[in-house]
Amino acid sequence: MTRALMFQGTGSDVGKTVLVAGFCRLAANHGLKVRPFKPQNMSNNAAVADDGGEIGRAQWLQALACRVSASVHMNPVLLKPQSETGSQVVVQGKVTGHARGRDYQKLKPQLMAAVMDSFARVADGADLVLVEGAGSPAEINLRSGDIANMGFATATGVPVVLVGDIDRGGVIASIVGTHTILPVADRAMIAGYLINKFRGDVSLFDDGISAIDGFTGWPCLGVIPWLKAAARLPAEDSVALERLVQGPARALKIAVPVLSRIANFDDFDPFKAEPDVDLVFVRPGERLPEDAGLVILPGSKSTISDLADFRRQGWDRDMQAHYRRGGRIIGICGGYQMLGRIVSDPLGLEGEGEAAEGLGLLDIETEMAPEKTVRNIKARSAEHDVALSGYEIHLGVSRGPDSARPMTLLDGRPDGAISPDGKVSGTYLHGLFDSDAYRAKLLAEFGIRGGETNFRADVDAALDEVAAELDRLVGFDRLMSTSALIGR
Repeated sequence: MTRALMFQGTGSDVGKTVLVAGFCRLAANHGLKVRPFKPQNMSNNAAVADDGGEIGRAQWLQALACRVSASVHMNPVLLKPQSETGSQVVVQGKVTGHARGRDYQKLKPQLMAAVMDSFARVADGADLVLVEGAGSPAEINLRSGDIANMGFATATGVPVVLVGDIDRGGVIASIVGTHTILPVADRAMIAGYLINKFRGDVSLFDDGISAIDGFTGWPCLGVIPWLKAAARLPAEDSVALERLVQGPARALKIAVPVLSRIANFDDFDPFKAEPDVDLVFVRPGERLPEDAGLVILPGSKSTISDLADFRRQGWDRDMQAHYRRGGRIIGICGGYQMLGRIVSDPLGLEGEGEAAEGLGLLDIETEMAPEKTVRNIKARSAEHDVALSGYEIHLGVSRGPDSARPMTLLDGRPDGAISPDGKVSGTYLHGLFDSDAYRAKLLAEFGIRGGETNFRADVDAALDEVAAELDRLVGFDRLMSTSALIGR
């Protein structure tokens, strides 16, 4: 029989993703066949599952924690925001269309069948399934037709652990408030709660636990401090970018402008471990730093829209100045498209049909095409002749004179472009910087050593460290006793 347990939050970004990944690794280290599941995810940080199709990057990480291949069924509904009010809808790995917020609320009941089908597939043959909710069950205005939180829990009989983030303040009120406003049937699904991101002496919260117990009757399953190893894991939500602060001055500053629809920003995580690199995410309203040696344009879910926003921020002028100073520029996926002369969307695949002038730093043109490229690939750097691996997730085909100098070879096929002076380059390959050998070659261009940290091994080690902390603070036995047997 399969056991299952769901983690829901008192709000978004309370740390559910890391906790589920850590508990997945804990169960795997105890020899269980454990699988992650998230009924509905909203994120432009997507991964390519091993069975083809898109899933949230968080579920890819959680599958890694389980030491299993990632499947589209681990995240059957993925919403990729394209505007303030609408998202691309991906069901079981495939794009099914676009929906505005109000329309999606009507669509949710139809998606429950896909969610239940995928959950059954993930549970089949597993000892334990750990489920991550989305947002918060306290959003009772969205309860009708819910597939992400209590709608799923009540439909499957999976018990819930409520996660509260004490660092943002008001954790007692958020837990007690959730208890107060939940319908009785939903309230009964909660088996206990976790306090996450605690700083200082845990005993100082003893009275807080007593207060929560008095109001709710729910048991506290543990108080989790800031998990230092979690900083070495990929962040799922762009909300995390808002809290990043600039580090100390180092030999090379790499600047990444935070586009309004930034996608797959975990591409840059490998630079965080480089001791001589200062990775700076430039927020709207800030200038691209003049002392940056390298500017990297990230992926985008809406290239044309982000091009317009890029200009509104004045970053186009900053980029030209950076280039005139001899600075290096790299574009990844949508960022690569933006570096060209023009981006056209005659079919309106990103919205209404239109075209936009690019930044003109690469002599290429991009046209959005209806067939979306989604695949994991083996690759090679055409610049530095080192092995790469990663994935493609993009609309559009880019061609032009600079394409005669490809940046990468994807399964042997030329991809990307390099400017005649070698200062500007771009590729559709996500995961480029995961290669320790490539990072070493790239950083050597700036006269510094790099690539000495095995990035992927370090992520795996961080998962083990998080799992060990959760074992100490909560315990494997409590995890299992809180879960419940489910029918399949």
